[in-house]
Amino acid sequence: MIFNSIKEKSIYYNLPVLLFSILPFSLITGPLLSDFSISLISILFLIYCKKHKNFSFFNNEYFYIFIFFWLYLIVNSLINNLNFDSLKISFFYIRYGIFVIAITALINTDAKFIKYFFYCIFTCFTILVIDGFYQYFVGENILGLKSQNIHRVSSFFHEELILGSYLSRLWPIFFGLTLIVLKKKNRLFYFVISIFILSEALIFLSGDRSAFFYINFSAIFVIVLAKNLQKLRIVTLICSLFIITIISLINPTAKERIIDITLKDMNVSIDKIRIDKNSKVMNFFSEKNKNDNDNDNDNGMYIFSKQHTHHYITAYKMFLDNKILGVGVKNFRNFCNDEKYNVSILSCSTHPHNTYVQILSETGLIGFLFLILILLYFCSYIMLHLIGKFKGRYYFSDFDICVLSGIAIYLFPVIPTGNVFNNWLNIIFILYLPFLLCSKNLSKI
Repeated sequence: MIFNSIKEKSIYYNLPVLLFSILPFSLITGPLLSDFSISLISILFLIYCKKHKNFSFFNNEYFYIFIFFWLYLIVNSLINNLNFDSLKISFFYIRYGIFVIAITALINTDAKFIKYFFYCIFTCFTILVIDGFYQYFVGENILGLKSQNIHRVSSFFHEELILGSYLSRLWPIFFGLTLIVLKKKNRLFYFVISIFILSEALIFLSGDRSAFFYINFSAIFVIVLAKNLQKLRIVTLICSLFIITIISLINPTAKERIIDITLKDMNVSIDKIRIDKNSKVMNFFSEKNKNDNDNDNDNGMYIFSKQHTHHYITAYKMFLDNKILGVGVKNFRNFCNDEKYNVSILSCSTHPHNTYVQILSETGLIGFLFLILILLYFCSYIMLHLIGKFKGRYYFSDFDICVLSGIAIYLFPVIPTGNVFNNWLNIIFILYLPFLLCSKNLSKI
């Protein structure tokens, strides 16, 4: 990017850099400020491109794929059970793609501002760790806010029990940036490592089971694929698990939420895992479970919980009835009470709580194809890196692996997730993409 004056640089570089750097803070306040930030960055970038008559930044194969998906969402919303919410989400979805290109252009112009982003996310994690543990031991956070659930820690998120989600989803990029910004192992480096360890323990205390899976999954991802990070990541993982074990022994409430209640929700017990003597295959769902009956006797196991299972069955029924286009973006909530889809009083929600199931039911096979292609593309490069590792050649740097571990969280198919079209979740996800596209430039800061 080229600027003709100090004023122009202030508007089209300094302001977007500021908005981007404080995104970790904006995300704590909720989706409003963070969405405003990425939208303004996108608008300013478009104005800059128009003013300089330079749209070459968008000459990118990844952006082309995004545009095809965006156009499909709009067409789907227009011809498929049209409603205002669906069309609004589809039309303004373009801001995510423009945002990624804008931040990529800013990094390629001068990557030094990434240090500001790092110190902001470092500050956020430090404050949340201190406040979260304070709330755990005292019962309320430093502002006097109490968690909606006495068995879970929410910190500044208050009634929104997404502390674990915030920490687990931003943890990989925070970890990766530490390697770049703090190259020397000084006092600050070791302090940051302690924040990593405590934040992992805090994710456990938050009671967010998906988040606890994410942080451990990303840890395994890094340990298996990284070149020089195995020892550091193993140490942080062991230390956090040690703290979690001590806390669980002193106060087993958190452990009960993550493990005991999970098993209870899945309806797991030895006498309920029946083995078919002929096929030797475990029967995880009883015949009663398969019936669309509200009054089943809970004889079978569930996928994560009875509620999740009924969401998935309802979504699958929608897909069977609308295989090509689905029922439309953000339309699961509008059709889940339909008699032909409804399984029980637990069937309905704003979304079916699984990315793949939601894309399949709301956008059909066409939308699902985009997601599967991205998954296959991702897995092919991971396999390329893994094969190269055995030969002593690494396709990705350790920083890339940290970033990819954050992306892998979103692509992992078998775990309960938030709404695919939720702007808060989408913002955290797209934060990873510019870092991946510009990783070589980031190594120079």
